[in-house]
Amino acid sequence: MDAKGVLEDAYGRLPDLVDTAIRGLTPEQLRWTPQPGANSIGWLVWHLTRVQDSHLAELLDAEQVYITGEWAGRFGRKPDPSDTGYGHSAADVATVVPASAQALSEYYQAVHGKTLAFLAGLTDADLDRIVDRAWDPPVTLGTRLVSMYDDDAQHAGQAAYLRGVLPR
Repeated sequence: MDAKGVLEDAYGRLPDLVDTAIRGLTPEQLRWTPQPGANSIGWLVWHLTRVQDSHLAELLDAEQVYITGEWAGRFGRKPDPSDTGYGHSAADVATVVPASAQALSEYYQAVHGKTLAFLAGLTDADLDRIVDRAWDPPVTLGTRLVSMYDDDAQHAGQAAYLRGVLPR
């Protein structure tokens, strides 16, 4: 398997992780936190999708899925491309209010589809392209894609864990 195949396989596993964390949950369950100041399942899935959407749009030099549709309103947000959850305070986390698990799933699926289409067009040589010179060493496309996947997998796992401790 080549590097692109590894990335496609890894990203191909994310939808099941996301779905396992949110399927069938009510809006109240999506907003539940185990203690004040903690992240909710809804915020975690919204955030992982926002980060993937934001980074992918930057890589494609295109608009974010979040900005091109009615997505922001489905989460109680304004369509701000910089609103990805980075730097959110506990009060900010509480203002991310998914209308439903379906809203989270549909937004994730829209971003995921765009991600898979991007990955399908890559060559191994593309993965060495520098995409961010603000870091030392500069970040390659391959490194950015691994970082995006890692962030998504961690947050999906956190969301699944929270689902397991939801009050019954």
